Amino acid sequence: MNIVLAGTGSAVGKTTIATGIMKVLSEDYNIQPYKVGPDYIDPSYHSLATGNYSRNLDSFFMDNSQINTVFQKGLEKSKSKIGIIEGVRGLYEGISPISDVGNTASIAKALNSPVILIIDSRSLVKSAAAIVLGFKALDPEINIAGVILNKVKGQRHYLKTKESIETLTNTPVIGGIPRDDNLLVKQRHLGLVPALEKERINNDIDNWANVIREYIDLDMLLDIIKSSKENEENIKKYTIENPWDIENHSKVKIGIAYDNVFSFYYQDTFDALEDNNASLSFFSPYADEEIPDVDALYIGGGYPEVFDKELSNNHSMLNSIKSFVDDGHPVYAECGGLIYLSDSINDNKMVGSLPYKSYMTDHVQGLSYVIAKSKCDSIISNEGDILRGHEFHYTQIYPDDNANFAFDIERGRGIKGNLDGLMKDNVLAAYMHIHPCSYRRFPSNFVRNISDL
Repeated sequence: MNIVLAGTGSAVGKTTIATGIMKVLSEDYNIQPYKVGPDYIDPSYHSLATGNYSRNLDSFFMDNSQINTVFQKGLEKSKSKIGIIEGVRGLYEGISPISDVGNTASIAKALNSPVILIIDSRSLVKSAAAIVLGFKALDPEINIAGVILNKVKGQRHYLKTKESIETLTNTPVIGGIPRDDNLLVKQRHLGLVPALEKERINNDIDNWANVIREYIDLDMLLDIIKSSKENEENIKKYTIENPWDIENHSKVKIGIAYDNVFSFYYQDTFDALEDNNASLSFFSPYADEEIPDVDALYIGGGYPEVFDKELSNNHSMLNSIKSFVDDGHPVYAECGGLIYLSDSINDNKMVGSLPYKSYMTDHVQGLSYVIAKSKCDSIISNEGDILRGHEFHYTQIYPDDNANFAFDIERGRGIKGNLDGLMKDNVLAAYMHIHPCSYRRFPSNFVRNISDL
């Protein structure tokens, strides 16, 4: 059983409404959350609300079989029977003005999921019905099974808009959320404040849940979710054994930098590495004194530019990682990890394994899905391989003309001149984030190359 919560645009309140629904339903059901797109932050809210790791579903990264398999694996991992999927931007917004690649509609169609359309109903009554009709007519394969109105002015506004939609579109309205600035989500330069800052966000999630209880017809919502039960055999029909490559490798130990600073990882990546016989040890570059006893490091994305002084002052951790690199151990880093391995960020000393300075800028430097071609063999890729990923950062690193790069960027920006993936010794660090479905060989190659060293 599953449902997609999709918006008519980017700022309709999907995250607060979806997270609130997940929180409320989790009181009586075991809910498995999902997020459409490459987002790391919304899933961290979902995980706090449900107690289960949120999974990403993305048709730029995945084909339909992978989408179904990742969805099914998520249910199996959490022992859940109900999947709730938060969409990205508007229902039909993707990388093309015509196709469905990268949009929420592609996920709804791949899973044959009913859709709840969330509308910003400010100043709308009959026009809200026109919006619903337009969304239904654009793609008849999409089952828009209900509507939630957000930012309604009051009960009279809600009832008039509800009557308009239900009469003119034959689509039930299952609730209306009032205008309330307390329902807004705090922002940071990469989007929503990370939910790993638990003290700052748990109260907000409880508040969103209280609003959902008061203004959403949960019985009607559950009826729509249960109506999708007939899709379960369809989903299982299109699953495959493995959505990423799995090989029988020697056991390796990988240290994962994971804390309030470095938190941008896909749970599927952890699963894929473990499927390839990797044992994962989590550590904090922010709070710990040294790395654990491991064979390799994986330093993901996050906010090193926000915590630059704290990271710079943790001399023992910086020295521990630098010594690990100098001893020839492999390190793979993405985005924030790239910056952490640089010489400095905003003139605050970092690890220095990459001898280049980096700085925070006042505007986004890279925001795109990425297609890259591997220029050479690296610790994660083979020469000539095509990788798909995404980039989103405000920082800039300044390598010199002697720098070696692993990837030619065919779509996206990269580090410099359509090049990404700085390579030095056994270090590979890129702005590009990779999902194990977007480059199936990634987890297997990484584990194999660790065990070969």
